[in-house]
Amino acid sequence: MRRPLLCNLIVASSLLALSQLMTPIDAAAEARLALVIGQSAYRTVPELPNAANDAKGMAELLGNAGFNVTTAPNLSQNEMRQTISDFAGKVSASGADTVALVFYAGHGLQIDGENYLVPVDLDPKRGADIPLQGVRLNDLLNTLGALPTRARIFMLDACRNNPFPALSGAGHGLAIVDTKAGAPGSFISYSTSPGAEAEDGSGADSPYTTAALTVAKQPNIPIEEVFKRIRIAVAQSTDGRQIPWESSSLTTDFKFFGDSSGQPAAPGANAMALASATRSVADWRKDLQGKDAKVAYDLVIADDTVEAYQAYVELYAQASYTPRLRTVLERRRQMLAWDRAVAINTRASFEAYLANWDNSDLAATARRLLLRVQNRNYSLPVAAAAVPAPIAVALAPTCPCTAPSTPATPINPIVAPVIKKRVDDTPPKRKVVDTPPKPRRPPPDEVVERAPPGPSPEAVGVGIGLGIGLGMGMGGHGGGMGRGGDYNRGRY
Repeated sequence: MRRPLLCNLIVASSLLALSQLMTPIDAAAEARLALVIGQSAYRTVPELPNAANDAKGMAELLGNAGFNVTTAPNLSQNEMRQTISDFAGKVSASGADTVALVFYAGHGLQIDGENYLVPVDLDPKRGADIPLQGVRLNDLLNTLGALPTRARIFMLDACRNNPFPALSGAGHGLAIVDTKAGAPGSFISYSTSPGAEAEDGSGADSPYTTAALTVAKQPNIPIEEVFKRIRIAVAQSTDGRQIPWESSSLTTDFKFFGDSSGQPAAPGANAMALASATRSVADWRKDLQGKDAKVAYDLVIADDTVEAYQAYVELYAQASYTPRLRTVLERRRQMLAWDRAVAINTRASFEAYLANWDNSDLAATARRLLLRVQNRNYSLPVAAAAVPAPIAVALAPTCPCTAPSTPATPINPIVAPVIKKRVDDTPPKRKVVDTPPKPRRPPPDEVVERAPPGPSPEAVGVGIGLGIGLGMGMGGHGGGMGRGGDYNRGRY
């Protein structure tokens, strides 16, 4: 009896040892790299002590979550660019099974629809200095987006108030960044909604980082659910003044603590995201009907869509949460319209924005960009300048105002017949030009009958020389005019 028992113990211990050997191999399949930037010691504006604390806390959390963390505090512009480049090099060398995460705490600015991270040495005198002295957020996103990685995660606690008084034309908060428009496999989170400003908080950390340090520690929670819980926690701690926002194009599951190992995104999370994307205001009314106002409030905050907020303000007009949600809803609609106007970048798109948001904080920027587009299109033909007009009609539903009563005239189906008429008019002209030479050709018999006696050799030589000279001269002049006409058409 002892021998079988001993054999069983040996087999069990062998299996245990084998499983212990296999665990590091499985864990090593997903490399985790993190870059943590904390911008606190600004040189020309007051310091941000919370940014340093936020970066320190997140570096510790990410280290415990298995990330190889690179900390980079108080970076100048050149240092920030070099740090991002060095981090991209590490991610590239780590291979396609890498999860790359960037956490940024500090100031961020929106100029002409572009988001910028603010180095500590930034000292702008006007809005035009920001592209020269700042670091574009899109440069960070595109640098990592070009690398073959399993996932890219960006956490931006960068939506604080604008500290530079010279930048009066800068919009509040940051503009929308849609990860679905770039490389798949990205996740971006803002500490507050697009176009809104985040708070520093009364504690050592900002409300956003405080919630992230608590919620992200919970094991086996997909990243989408983690940030929904962060949004609810921040909204509660700030009494609804700050509502974090995110955009995701992840194709695999990720958990800060727990086994994600690059598995496809959880079916439940995908189904929830799909249902949220397709839910109308009417669907949300049905879901919220009869629920307590606080319960309904938490549901729409977690979803964070225009349709959910619209249904809430309609059903709970007297609730204490409704005024703040109405403000969030109005701002979200405005930022969606602004995002489309900047992305389309035409006269029609900016005119559509100004028609509905003429008194917004981004109106001055919209007028400046409209003037820039008008100057760019000043020499274009009238038909080409009229083509973008249908886009203005497409923008109208994004704003709360009613659509204009008169339809837009410069629509493609109307422009098309004009183009067809111009094309159809050309063939008759060619026929008229081709027909006149025919009567001028005399029959061969008449030429023989009317031909005078043969001229002398001297006359023949003079005639040939004169004919060739005049013919070649006129032909060369005609070719020069043809090239000139093509050049002019190319310019205008």
